[in-house]
Amino acid sequence: QVQLVESGGGLVQAGGSLRLSCAASGIIFNINTMGWYRQAPGKQRELVAAITGGSITNYADSVKGRFTISRDNAKNTVYLQMNSLKPEDTAVYYCNAESRLLGVPVSYWGQGTQVTVSS
Repeated sequence: QVQLVESGGGLVQAGGSLRLSCAASGIIFNINTMGWYRQAPGKQRELVAAITGGSITNYADSVKGRFTISRDNAKNTVYLQMNSLKPEDTAVYYCNAESRLLGVPVSYWGQGTQVTVSS
């Protein structure tokens, strides 16, 4: 099992910045890709950014150039630096880890952290 604990959400004005952190613990040696998803009220959960074990990154078009995902394997932590925040970035942000258990792909989720951007 893998436990993911997020931190760093909050309230910020448009144009501001926030940094989210997600610390992984438990059976972490099989984790490959880690990422951040978000879900706004009334909308489906969507991928924001992801990073593989080899540090290949992928971003949603809506956040390219504003958000940066990074990973510290020594600390088993993934970060999301969010700059130039917009009101439409308001959502609950979830950390995700993709792993394998006995060869079977398994997806783990954090509890979510609220990000609110005021106009």
